[in-house]
Amino acid sequence: QVLLVESGGGLVQAGESLIVSCTASGSVTSIYAMGWYRQAPGKERELVAETERDGRTNYALSAEGRFTISRDNAWDMWSLRMLSLKPEDTDDYDCHARVITIVATSDYWGQGTKVTVSS
Repeated sequence: QVLLVESGGGLVQAGESLIVSCTASGSVTSIYAMGWYRQAPGKERELVAETERDGRTNYALSAEGRFTISRDNAWDMWSLRMLSLKPEDTDDYDCHARVITIVATSDYWGQGTKVTVSS
């Protein structure tokens, strides 16, 4: 089991920066991938950024070049650095971890953190 706790959301003005962080506890050695998703009201949840054990990273087109995902070496904490924020970046941002064990593959989610960008 993995518990994810998020922090760092808030209200910023357009053009400013923000960092959201996720801390994992439990079976962290089984985490294969970690990332951040966002979901605006009335829209589908979408990937913002993720990183995997093999070193591959993926970004949404709207995030690439402005957002950067990073992690610590213990794979129990990761952050999303968001630069040059725009009003359309306003969303609920949710931390995600994919856990792979011998018996199962499971997905875990944080409780969500709100990012609001005003113009």
